Amino acid sequence: MNENIVVKVPATSANMGPGFDCLGIALNVWNEVKVSKGPFSIKVIGKGQDELPTDDNNLVYKSFRKVFEKIGETVPEVRLECTNGIPLTRGMGSSSAALIGGLMSGNAMAGFPLSTPEMLRMGAEIEKHPDNVAPALLGGVQIGIYDQGELVTARVPFPEDINVVLYVPCQTMPTDQARNILPPEIQRKDAIYNIGRAALLVQCLMTGDLGNLKYATQDMLHQPDRQKQFFPMKNIISAAMASGALGAFLSGAGSSIMALTKGREYTIGYEMADAGMKSGLDGEIVFTSPTARGAYIEKD
Repeated sequence: MNENIVVKVPATSANMGPGFDCLGIALNVWNEVKVSKGPFSIKVIGKGQDELPTDDNNLVYKSFRKVFEKIGETVPEVRLECTNGIPLTRGMGSSSAALIGGLMSGNAMAGFPLSTPEMLRMGAEIEKHPDNVAPALLGGVQIGIYDQGELVTARVPFPEDINVVLYVPCQTMPTDQARNILPPEIQRKDAIYNIGRAALLVQCLMTGDLGNLKYATQDMLHQPDRQKQFFPMKNIISAAMASGALGAFLSGAGSSIMALTKGREYTIGYEMADAGMKSGLDGEIVFTSPTARGAYIEKD
C-alpha cells in the first residue's frame, strides 16, 4: 500500500455544442489531490475552499472510499489535501475531477487493483454520463456512448495549436437545475441538425480543417432551452464569433462559455467579457488550451 499519493486531474468541457452528453474535451486547468496516511482530515485550497465539505461528504473522499468498498478492503485513515484550479458549478467538470481524483488516489493507495476501464466505468456510473469523466481520466477529446449498459469511449485527435478562451461568470448554473429545464422530447429536425454538426465537429478536429467549426459547434438540443435560464449566453457566444473565434458554445451545462481559437485570444476574451458586462454579468476570462493528457499520478 502506497503511503503518499499526488494525483492531477484536468478540467473538462462537455457537449462541445452539438455533442450533448456524448462529447467532451480535457482542458489545461488542473485540480490536485494529495493523499497521505494519518488521522482523518480534509483540506480544500483554491476554488471552493469555503464551499466544499471537509468531512466524509467530500466527493473526493467518497470516491476514494468507493475503491476500497469495491475491492472489499477496509478504508484506510487518510489526510486529503485538495488544491482546486477548477471553478465549481461553471460547466468545467469540477465534480468529475473530484470523482477521478478520489478514484485514482484510492486505487494507487490500494496498490492499483483496478484497471483504467474499471475506474472509467465507476466514475461514469456515479456521474451518470461519461462526457466529463472520460476526458478527465483519459485526456483529449473523447466520445462516450452506452450500448446495452456497456460504456464505449473513443479518442478524437485534435490540432495541437488550438487554444481556448473561457468566459467564467460569477453566476453559477447547477447541473441538475440546467438539466431539469430540458424537455423530455425533441423534434426530429433538431436531432438531424445536431447529428450533422456533431459529425462535422469530429471531422474538423481530426483533419485540422477548422473553417467549419462555426457551424460544427452549433446546437439545438440544449442551448436554446438553457438560453431561457441564462439569457446572456447568446450575446456572449455572438461576441466571441464576431471577434474571431473559430467556434463557441456553452461549456457543459454552463455557466461558462467556451471559444475555440487560433489567434486573437485577448480580443476574443475582452469582447466576451464586454458582452457579459452589458448583460449585467461579472466574470473572469481564462486563457488555456486543450490537453491530450488525462489524470495522472505525479512522480516524486
